[in-house]
Formats: sequence, structure tokens, C-alpha cells
Amino acid sequence: MIITSKDNATVKQVKKLLSGAKYRKREGAFVMEGLRLCRDAAQNGVSISATLVTEKFTADFPEAFGEINAASKACFTVSESIMNTLSDTPSPQGVVCVCNIPSFASLPEQAGKFVLLEQVADPSNLGAIARTAEAMGIDGLCISGGCDPYHPKALRASMGALLRLPVYSGEMNEILSCMNGLQVPTYAAVVKNADYEVGQVNFSGPCAVVIGNEAGGITPETASSCTNTITIPMAGRAESLNAAAAACVLIWEMTGRGGER
Repeated sequence: MIITSKDNATVKQVKKLLSGAKYRKREGAFVMEGLRLCRDAAQNGVSISATLVTEKFTADFPEAFGEINAASKACFTVSESIMNTLSDTPSPQGVVCVCNIPSFASLPEQAGKFVLLEQVADPSNLGAIARTAEAMGIDGLCISGGCDPYHPKALRASMGALLRLPVYSGEMNEILSCMNGLQVPTYAAVVKNADYEVGQVNFSGPCAVVIGNEAGGITPETASSCTNTITIPMAGRAESLNAAAAACVLIWEMTGRGGER
């Protein structure tokens, strides 16, 4: 049986989950879309409560469908028109999964290398930061305010990294207190008047870098609460880097050349 009604309970649930972070948080669920992300969720043990697919998807990608279906508690076939209403992309591939939000501790419980995000608002930036963080071996993201890590655009930009990387959340003062308790030095990334340029810092041990809001940066309270402030020296006329680009530079220093100094 193919679901063709927009009033179907599962279809309505997916639409609500796509509509906003508050509902996702309340339900403890989010929506993944597309072959790559849904298959990645299935392969990485993400709890999938329901999958919605079109007949075309099952015919075009039988192997992937088999993996996703096996990992899903329920599977429904929907019409192309219904799938179009559920898609956040111009050309949907014909598959969406309703997944349960992974359960992590509220804050890290052991020292490591972390990226702390304060009010990062753009989901594409958040996703790109997560993708870089996972690729470079960061131990987790700590998010204070800003966009929802389970926003569809953040999930797409992360290429699944937000499903594999530990994601913690809380007020920034709580996160910094946690870092202090774990004896993890914290470095606030600022545009000017920093204690050090990033190349002057030895990141060989546990450490955490704070990246701020795209428009306003890090709050003065957060900057003053960190162990030190750091900046990326700029040779051109631009005053600052995009948040995701700055994160890429800082993460490389944290996990790559920083240990050689």
C-alpha cells in the first residue's frame, strides 16, 4: 500500500520534526534525508524508528534500501508527491528516516580535544565544523545556543559527522566550568587584542577552542573566562574568517602541527 495522503500520521510527524528544533527536542527525534545520510545512519547504528521511501528509490537502490530497511523499526512506501512535501532539497532521492537523537552525557566526562561553539547560528557552518572536527580527530563538540545540530541543513553539511561525533550542549559557563574541572585549557578565538596568535600555542595535550557567533563573535564574559584568547593572523584586508573556515584552521592547529612545537 502506498501512502498518498498528507494527513497520514507518520507523514504529519515527519513534517512536524522538520518544522523546528523545539519539536525535535521534545520528541527526541529528527529527520534524515537522502541516500547517503540515511545509509550512513543505518551503518553507524543510529536508532531509526521509521523510514519513508518511494517505489522508485527501492527499485533504483535495492542494496541501500535493504540496509536501511533492516535497521529501521518500520518502513512505509509513499507517493512521489508526498515525498516532495517532506523533502528539504530541490530534487529528493526518495528516502527519509525518522531517527532518535543520540544519547550522550550532558557534558564531557574526561579530558580531550574539544570545539566549543557559542551561539553559532548558521546550520551550514555548524555542519561544516562538525565534518572537519570528526575528520581531524576532535573528541567532541560542545554547543551553547545557536542552531540545532539536528537541523536538516546542519546534518547535510556535516555529511553524517553529527551522528558520529559526540555532541554536548549546555550554557557556556557550565561548559567552561566542566573544562576547568577536567584541567582542559580553553582558548577563546577572537579577531583582535588576543593573548597569542594561534601559531604560538602548543596544543599537544588536552585543549578546547571556543568559536563564537558569526556576527558578534564570542561574548566578553566567555573570553574573560577562558584560559587565554587566541587569534588567526590575517594578511589581507578581511577583518575575519567565516566561522567554519576559522574552525578549520584552529582544528588543524589543535590536532596537527600544534603538537610539533
